[in-house]
Amino acid sequence: MKEWIQEIERWGADVIFGRAKGFRASLMRFLMLALSGIFRIIIAIRLWRFRHGWQPQKHLGCQVIAIGNITVGGTGKTPVVELLARTLRDRGRRVAILSRGYKSQRLTHAQKWLSSSGRQVPSERMPKVVSTGNAVLLDSKYAGDEPFMLAKNLDGVAVLVDKNRVKSARFGLEQFAIDTILLDDGMQYLKLAHSMDIVLVDANSPFGTGALLPRGTLREPPKSLRRASYILITKCGKQNQSALIERIRRSNRIAEIIECDHGPIYLENVFSGERLPLDHLTNKFVGAISAIAVPEAFEGTLEKLGAKVVICRRFSDHYRFSKREVEKFMQRCVERDMNMILTTEKDAVRFPRPASIDVPIYFLRIEVQILRGHDAWEDLLDRICQPSAPRQQVMRNRHAYPA
Repeated sequence: MKEWIQEIERWGADVIFGRAKGFRASLMRFLMLALSGIFRIIIAIRLWRFRHGWQPQKHLGCQVIAIGNITVGGTGKTPVVELLARTLRDRGRRVAILSRGYKSQRLTHAQKWLSSSGRQVPSERMPKVVSTGNAVLLDSKYAGDEPFMLAKNLDGVAVLVDKNRVKSARFGLEQFAIDTILLDDGMQYLKLAHSMDIVLVDANSPFGTGALLPRGTLREPPKSLRRASYILITKCGKQNQSALIERIRRSNRIAEIIECDHGPIYLENVFSGERLPLDHLTNKFVGAISAIAVPEAFEGTLEKLGAKVVICRRFSDHYRFSKREVEKFMQRCVERDMNMILTTEKDAVRFPRPASIDVPIYFLRIEVQILRGHDAWEDLLDRICQPSAPRQQVMRNRHAYPA
């Protein structure tokens, strides 16, 4: 059953991106296009309801920073959330990251939590507590890939998971006395009022396939960029982004634009934690295994670092590898005399340990680097850490798009 679902997901992605050919694929694209029209209407009605107060928003008395995008996957959001959370923590903010925990499993036993008064918090009022900031309490199976990865990398930052992020926010305020909430993938979560929207745009595919879900990869039309307070163009590399910035300005004339890149930092052994410099990849024969939205980008990065990517195994985004699948891929690498197996950090958190590690397995650690717009980045941090200081920018954004 698992393999069958995997094949269906892969074929669906091939249909969306135009890789699948033939009558069935063409018919599916036509049906998806019709559904995209319905989806556009639903989005417009939903946004209108929130904009005009027909759908209420919760205001909880703390800063709520939404980090998201208008496309599905692949913009490099998690490293940006990690960088922002770490920087705010280091500047003295009490930060919690709220996530919906995409593809995480239900807890088999409810977590128990005692309040400061010593009373048991009712389970219906509790989100999944992935990290208290001092200890990681759940693994990737129950937390979700990104929340677990963030919890593992961020001491001093609480990570909470629940589809109802208003509930998560209230819990964080009551139990951790937080003053700053980061809504991971939160642009479309409007039930909790946002103090600021940070929207990511991938330089390599800024508007996805150009069509709305399910025919394409757009969650919202490009004009929704007008809700952004700051726009981060990710994965810029050395390319000039003036043409993309001009396109963005058609939707948002005043948001600060920051250009950044997601750069590899080092290799880390998935099981031992051993770290190697990037030049260790030079002329190495490697097998690449991943379950991310854009595997081509990962494989291309390995090749740019000097690796010879001989074997590739791609799974659908967030796919949970089985031990048998990993061992089968490792056997292929042994037979082809590969020097190592490489995966992404997001995949590494759900990598099952094979019975015998005949080829070393490493993940590529990626971090965000600000290329252009350092002043805008500092302004963003100042607005969060000293909300009463930069009033001019606050007022500009408040009156840019009146309800």
